Amino acid sequence: MTSAPSDGVGSEISELSLAEIHEAIGQTRPDQECLVFRDRRFTWSQIEERTRRLANHLLDAGLGCHTEREDLATHESGQDHLAIYLHNGNEYLESMLGALKARVASLNVNYRYVAEELEYLLTDSTARAVVVHSAFAPTLAEVLPRLPSLRVILQVPDESGNDLLPGAVWYEDALATASPQRPAVTWSADDLYMLYTGGTTGMPKGVMWRNGDAMRECFGGSKTATTIEEFIGEANTGLRSLLAPPFMHGAGHWMSFRTWLGGGTIVVQDNPDRLEPTDIWGIVERERIDFLLIVGDAFARPLLDELDRSVANDTSYALRSLTVLLSGGAALSAPLKDEFLAHLPTLMIIDGLGSSEAGGQVSHVSTGGGATTGTFPLTADNVVLSAALDAVLKPGADEIGWLAKTGRLALGYLGDPDKTARTYPMVNETRYAVPGDRARLLTDDADGLGVVELHGRDSVTINSGGEKIFAEEVEAALMAHSAVYDCVVAGRPSQRWGNEVVAVLRIREGYEATDKQLLAEASNHVARYKLPKEIVRVEEIVRSPSGKADYRWARSIAER
Repeated sequence: MTSAPSDGVGSEISELSLAEIHEAIGQTRPDQECLVFRDRRFTWSQIEERTRRLANHLLDAGLGCHTEREDLATHESGQDHLAIYLHNGNEYLESMLGALKARVASLNVNYRYVAEELEYLLTDSTARAVVVHSAFAPTLAEVLPRLPSLRVILQVPDESGNDLLPGAVWYEDALATASPQRPAVTWSADDLYMLYTGGTTGMPKGVMWRNGDAMRECFGGSKTATTIEEFIGEANTGLRSLLAPPFMHGAGHWMSFRTWLGGGTIVVQDNPDRLEPTDIWGIVERERIDFLLIVGDAFARPLLDELDRSVANDTSYALRSLTVLLSGGAALSAPLKDEFLAHLPTLMIIDGLGSSEAGGQVSHVSTGGGATTGTFPLTADNVVLSAALDAVLKPGADEIGWLAKTGRLALGYLGDPDKTARTYPMVNETRYAVPGDRARLLTDDADGLGVVELHGRDSVTINSGGEKIFAEEVEAALMAHSAVYDCVVAGRPSQRWGNEVVAVLRIREGYEATDKQLLAEASNHVARYKLPKEIVRVEEIVRSPSGKADYRWARSIAER
């Protein structure tokens, strides 16, 4: 399904690619700000030209699409792949969009990987090109001799001052010498958007989406517009968004493109290599940000501590512009929501639940009327499947099943037909995505669809004494104690229970709490059999840069 390189007037949205939609929106606001990073303020027309130049550089190197989607299985790619090995910055989003304009599929790289992990990812993804910050050049250099298919290296200078890799080209030099004209290819809604999973519970896998489907299901593109004109008519949110997580995290991708599809402006933090609360709140104040993305408690706690400090020192930030706080990728506990609302009473806090495999699924809104966590109104195309994956459960069913989604879904996992078949089963002749979230469907809400009670990922479920205990619900119960700064729950072998629950937690500076006090608070929120048999206190909780818990690390601590 393709669209010719024209103005696209009258074309069906399902036939249009994200590249074409982005350019069409840009033509309505060429001189407005599109992307801001430090002292660089790019207009829509400048981003259009820069991403065209990047696309033409990749095409001139022989990269592109070699086999159309209709001739491929769902786990196959007919395109060359560009690995993005960067901190947040304008180059990250330019690389995603520029690759799409060259019909090259981009993919995210975890910049914390050691050489062995990086080699696995670049080999598994069959990457032909990479965009890399100089800080990561030494790690890439270690594995380059074992990656003969990697043909194009674009390097972005940074504070590390590392030299240009052999055979690499500086990113800005590549853009400067490439054509600014629209690339001489036919953009397609079939071309891939690829997102590698985090690998916190297993080896990372590349989830492949048609970009035309990702535009609707991941990036929040219009589901009702049928022409470019209608789509542009809805592109009027004008958000000024600050995305605190790394762009290598799916939520960072999704909300960046959601902002652009609404004709808005993306602002990147000044210090993208770490979460620095003074940087985040300073930018919200200076740039009049109205939308802030975070990832659960791991981001919320330090941000709230900075707000408390500023109030105590009578240096409060002017945050009146901020209207929406979205937490995606990890749970934001109710006590921390209440703290945000105490500082910003008019704030709308949204829990967004989705997955690499299914896209956005359900959401929950908290306002000054009171915050809760863990339940979500069910929305169209989302269901709870039975534990045996043989039926769609009705509201009120007394069974913990699987949260699932149908409709527009990812194609599957790159190069892995078996995992694709397991994650996208057919139930009653309907294809579903089942990413692994366990859930119960409670009685009807006002819309009659039901309310989802989320229990957590099956991959981190602890089977103890014949009972299934979901790590995330125990974490939330412990986080309810004001002394807990961060917490991850894992299982370890037990002669008595088979497996037993262990909590690995960090206490807030200046606070004290005995194990008895922590367990007493947790027992107000979960049954006593779910309480940890041991609490291990650590100085720091290991998480991915995106804020997601590293359960392999937690298990290693629990088993010591």
